[in-house]
Amino acid sequence: MPEAPQKKLPITIITGFLGSGKTTLLNSILTKDHGKRVAVIENEFGEIDIDSSLVAKQEVLEGTNDSIMQLSNGCLCCTVREDLIKALNSLHARRDEFDHIVIETTGLANPAPIISSFYMDQELPDKVRLDGVVTVVDSKHVTRHLDNRKEGTVSEAVEQIAYADRILLNKTDLVDTAALDALEKRIKDINVSAEIRRTTRSQAPVEYVLGIGGFNLENVEKELNMTLSPHEHSHEHEHCSECGHDHAPGEPHGHSHSHDHSHDHSHSHAEHSHGSHSHASHSHEHSHSHNVKHDDKVSSVAIRLEGNMDLDKINYSLGLLLETRAEDMYRIKGLLSIHGSDYRYVFQGVHTIFEGTPDRKWFPDEKRECKLVFIGRELDAEAFKDAFEHCLVKEPAVAA
Repeated sequence: MPEAPQKKLPITIITGFLGSGKTTLLNSILTKDHGKRVAVIENEFGEIDIDSSLVAKQEVLEGTNDSIMQLSNGCLCCTVREDLIKALNSLHARRDEFDHIVIETTGLANPAPIISSFYMDQELPDKVRLDGVVTVVDSKHVTRHLDNRKEGTVSEAVEQIAYADRILLNKTDLVDTAALDALEKRIKDINVSAEIRRTTRSQAPVEYVLGIGGFNLENVEKELNMTLSPHEHSHEHEHCSECGHDHAPGEPHGHSHSHDHSHDHSHSHAEHSHGSHSHASHSHEHSHSHNVKHDDKVSSVAIRLEGNMDLDKINYSLGLLLETRAEDMYRIKGLLSIHGSDYRYVFQGVHTIFEGTPDRKWFPDEKRECKLVFIGRELDAEAFKDAFEHCLVKEPAVAA
C-alpha cells in the first residue's frame, strides 16, 4: 500500500468510570474476529486480561519501556507507563501493522489532556488524527458519580459525557426503562450532540466505536442537522434524542487557533446551556418524581438563525468567546452563512483548539442559515442566542 505512509492514523479515545464496562469493551475489540487491525493503548493501571493463548508475540515498544502484545486476530495491545506521545510516535513507525489506534483513559480522567496533547507535539499532528471520543456509562451507578462533585467544580463523570461523540449506556439490564429514559435525558442535557446506544456487557459493533469522524469538518453539517432536527432519529438500539431549539451561529475564523497544525479533524468544546433543550421528563433512577432538576454545571446550547453573519462581528464574538471562556468550552460546532460570501463556513473546537474552513458553495435555492452547538460549563442559553443574533446582517425591508 504505497499511499499508507501519507495517511494519518485515526485515533479513538475510550473513557468511562471504573466498573462502567470500558475494559469489557476493550477486550472485545482486542479478541474478537472483526477483521480490523487495531492497536489498543491501555494506561499503566489497565485491567485488560488477555488470554495467553491469544498472544502471538510479546515485546518492548522500541524507544520506550512500554510493552506491546501482538494478538492472533491481528490487533496490538500496548501498555503505556510513561509518555503517551512518545508511545504514539513509536507506534507510528509500525503503522503498516494496524489501521486504527484506540486509547484507554484512566477511570477518573477526562479526555481533554489527551486531545490537547495531539496538538502540542510538533510531529504527531502530521501522523495521526482524532477520530472520536467514546464514553462508557454505567447505567446503574453513574448517577452517584454525576452528583459527586465539590462546590464550584464539575464532576469527572459529567466531563466524560461532555466530550463524547458516542455514549454506550451500559448495564441496561440492571435498570428499569423509566430510569434509563431519565438518565438519557440528563445525558442529553449535558451533551445534546452525542449518539447514545443502550448496551449490556458493552456489546456494540466495532464499527460503532471506530470510524466515528467526530473531529472531521466534513461531518459537521450532518451532526448539526441530527442535533437540530425537530424529530428524534432512532437507530435500532441507539437512542439519539434531539432537541428543537434555536441554535446560535458560529464564527467564521478562517484559520486554526491555539495550535500550530491544522488537522483533518477538529476538536470542539462546546459550552453547555442549562435548560436549552426540551426533552420529555422522566423520573430519575433514585427519585420517582417528575421534572427533576440536576445542577451538572455543564449543558448544551443549540442555536439556529436564518440569514447571514457579518464577518467582522462573528469573528469578534467567537474570538472573544475563545479568549475569555475557552476553559469552559468543551466542544463547539457550527455552520455559518457569511454575508458577501458564496461559501458556507464550518468549524469545530475543543477549549482553545479551534479549526474552521470554507465549505462548498451555497446552492441557488438553498436557505441561508447559521447553525451552532456549544457544550460547556455554566452557559446562558439566552445570552448566547442574543450575542449571535447581534452578528446577523440586517437585510433592508422589501418595499411592498
